[in-house]
Amino acid sequence: MSYVCDMEDTRQRIIDCAIATFATHSSATLDTVADAASITRRTLNRYFSDKKDLLEACTREMLTTCEAAMTQAYQSSDHPVTQLERMLYAGIDCNYKFLFLTKLQVQTPPPSSPPLTQGYDTIKDKWFTLITQLQGQGLISQQLSIAWIFHLFGGMIHTTVHALDSGTVARQDLKTYAWYSFSRSIGLQG
Repeated sequence: MSYVCDMEDTRQRIIDCAIATFATHSSATLDTVADAASITRRTLNRYFSDKKDLLEACTREMLTTCEAAMTQAYQSSDHPVTQLERMLYAGIDCNYKFLFLTKLQVQTPPPSSPPLTQGYDTIKDKWFTLITQLQGQGLISQQLSIAWIFHLFGGMIHTTVHALDSGTVARQDLKTYAWYSFSRSIGLQG
């Protein structure tokens, strides 16, 4: 039984290291991922046959994790501004996973398996509806398209993760700065 647990731990460590590696270096090799996971390439190949197989596992992991975090953030309040703020924080907490997921969606066609992205697409639709609602209420600028605001949202998460990685901003200030910057960039005041 212990061996099974160790195998699952190794598989998860490979996926986590692959997400972090590919988020910063999309052309990284499997050898680079193996080094990051502190395993041999041969061990990596016991779990994943090739880079495509590993990327599919990463995508499943990211979709599951980020969708759950975003859904929880969305459902945590009935107030649209609070929902948006908490969704930004959830994206920051997902950090590399969210960045890599959005990068994958921009660079590649959607996976051939619709059920894989269904939950993520549902929460993304809720996010778009939330922005439409806030624009309709005059709380955020109608001069900005929803697509532009979505890119700002992803960009703010990217900036926050980069600041965290660089160590130039105190960790405890990151979310406050991110929300202040994002909310002002879309015309939300107070």
